[in-house]
Amino acid sequence: MSVSTTQLESTPEKTLRQVSSDLSAEVQLSDDVVNLYDKAADLVQRAVKMTLGFELYPVQRAGGMIMAEGGVAEMQTGEGKTLTATLPLYLHALSGKGAHLATANDYLASRDAEWMQPVFQALGMKVGCVIHGMTDAQRREAYQSDITYGTCREFGFDFLRDRLRKRQLDESKTLFGENQARGTRAIFVQRRPHYILVDEADSLLIDDARTPLVISASPSEAQKREVELYYWCAKLSPDLVDEQDYQYDREKRKVELTNQGMARVRGAVKSEDLEGLSLVDFYDFMERAVKVNRDFHLDQHYVILDGKVVIIDESTGRIADGRRWSKGIHQAIEAKEKQDIEIQTSNAAQITIQQFCNRYPIISGMTGTAMECKREFKRVYRSPVRKVPTNRPNQRKALPTRFFFSKDAKWAAVVKEIGEVHATGRPVLVGTRTIENSELLSELLLEAGFRHVVLNARQVEHEAAIVSQAGQQGMITVATNMAGRGTDIKLNADVIDIGGLHVISAELHDSARIDRQLFGRCGRQGDPGSTRLYISAEDQLLELAYGRTRATRMRKVSGWRKEDWWIERFHKAQAKLEHEHFKQRQVMMHSQKENFKALRESGRDPYLDVAD
Repeated sequence: MSVSTTQLESTPEKTLRQVSSDLSAEVQLSDDVVNLYDKAADLVQRAVKMTLGFELYPVQRAGGMIMAEGGVAEMQTGEGKTLTATLPLYLHALSGKGAHLATANDYLASRDAEWMQPVFQALGMKVGCVIHGMTDAQRREAYQSDITYGTCREFGFDFLRDRLRKRQLDESKTLFGENQARGTRAIFVQRRPHYILVDEADSLLIDDARTPLVISASPSEAQKREVELYYWCAKLSPDLVDEQDYQYDREKRKVELTNQGMARVRGAVKSEDLEGLSLVDFYDFMERAVKVNRDFHLDQHYVILDGKVVIIDESTGRIADGRRWSKGIHQAIEAKEKQDIEIQTSNAAQITIQQFCNRYPIISGMTGTAMECKREFKRVYRSPVRKVPTNRPNQRKALPTRFFFSKDAKWAAVVKEIGEVHATGRPVLVGTRTIENSELLSELLLEAGFRHVVLNARQVEHEAAIVSQAGQQGMITVATNMAGRGTDIKLNADVIDIGGLHVISAELHDSARIDRQLFGRCGRQGDPGSTRLYISAEDQLLELAYGRTRATRMRKVSGWRKEDWWIERFHKAQAKLEHEHFKQRQVMMHSQKENFKALRESGRDPYLDVAD
């Protein structure tokens, strides 16, 4: 059955479902479903118009085509990625094998599923959503839907739990035989993976690629005794002196005790609770404690919520719910912050986000920043990156970068510029690198008499509401990194007439992609807007890229260096960090592949028998 676009304009919902059913049969018989993309897109376009009252733009259809082919579409903020995603999701769901959309958190998954449900229902498709706290029965029902929204975290943990169920079933067959095993048969929640579309693909597939999803086994008595060692090391480690008691390798972010440092550890007073632990344990735990003191900072890398150390995703500014640092780092931080320690046990099951997504025969993604990672996307996920043009010409103005020798001078200038722009009635969004800096700027704004809103990991439950209001006339919003990513900042006519949203980045980030995402918050759909970057010689990026000693040396000669020299050095430092992070991801990927291969060849399960 063939229906033209003109005929679809008058197609009622009942007929639309019938046409969709006929197309499903055609897809299931086709060797290349992408050839049927235009037919599918016509149906989605009609369903969107009928249920939501929107028209799909040609650029959205182009972005949908890229993702339908298994590519990553770079689409700018405000170009309608949520609607665009319906096109490839619908096409691949027509096969009857299911299509998954993975986004950053439960809120966005629930919101997008609820918003798009009428569109898919008009096409005869069932929509499911998997979020934290659901029962196995609810999850099973969601995965049996044609289209399932959720997060990589929830999808991955469900896969691991199914893997453990499979092992339980296999063991039952071995012990009791096939017939008796049926009575204890484990019931899986997921079905075979087919197609996944990853929202904020650069964040999830690149920045979080190595993040392990871990289901832990029960702790041993020896592991319980190690809790006291974490606290003991946390108390002593601040007294150890760099270059005397330990050496710090900046490139590898590694701490190694010197002979003098080992002697201090041996000679320190120890309680009876530490008996039975070897000196090697003491040295290892102390090196970890020193590393935590140097490299992990409260309100930058983590926060304390309800008595727990919770990771902040530095690329988004959001809380990384459920994630924990491995190799004892999380426990060392808990000890440092005098919180209850959750014992690191052996792993019952583990998979990284990269490994999980690569199980899908077809992987695609969408984000506002992907071109910088196009080689990595192609190599790791078989997904070429293509840039989608904006629906309307970009009117965003990039103002000259401002450089200052001290942080205090920089923050004073930021507050001054906020005041000047605020006086015109334009809204202002300021992005900071850390929670600490967002709260510092908040204090300065209060001292200057400016009412404002702060958005960081402490206000996560109000994220969407705060971001949605950030474009209102006279609003001042201070946010960490890309908190609010996924929610549009819409402007009313009055704000558009006076120049739109003004975005200030108060510090360069490790990745240029994060800066681009921040600046992309303004100028959506052809709206006017402006951006400005602020840098100071005391910013943290220099230490991260060059080490504390070299950064200090650079600052000593700052008086006779021109601003352009400093700005260039900061961009080079950023590029250096990006390259280091890329190398780390490549090393990790190679190591994981080798481990995976070795476990497979030895007849073991690479997800359940992985080494801790």
